[in-house]
Amino acid sequence: LGLVMGIRLTALVSGLLFGIGLALSGMMDPTRVRGFLDIFGQWDPTLAFVMGGAVIVMAGAWIVRSRMAAPLASDEFHLPGTRLIDGKLIGGAALFGMGWGLAGLCPGPAIGALIVAPASAGLFIASMILGMVLYRLVDRPTSAA
Repeated sequence: LGLVMGIRLTALVSGLLFGIGLALSGMMDPTRVRGFLDIFGQWDPTLAFVMGGAVIVMAGAWIVRSRMAAPLASDEFHLPGTRLIDGKLIGGAALFGMGWGLAGLCPGPAIGALIVAPASAGLFIASMILGMVLYRLVDRPTSAA
């Protein structure tokens, strides 16, 4: 029970920090994100600074993680494996980029934006969930015969 509560508390604190960072940086504002993508118009470099700050924090986290045998709130680290770049990855990245450019939101900021702009963020999240459901229906794993 203690381990489960630790994991949930860690997730809650991480989510709150992420949300506060998004709100303070203005990344829940789709016009700011679209301004970053408008490199030939009125370019807004704010997102570049936010990403740069995140890279610095993450580099520090990787250094700390490399010195730990196990995380504080779990028995082991759950790290993704390395995968090859394939058509699914490229297609997914392209779809993500198009959606990000059109809506000015990605999943994390959209959830935070539910508080400040529920109609547009809600439409984005509903579309995102529909896309996930369609993916599950279309991309069924094939059984090895």
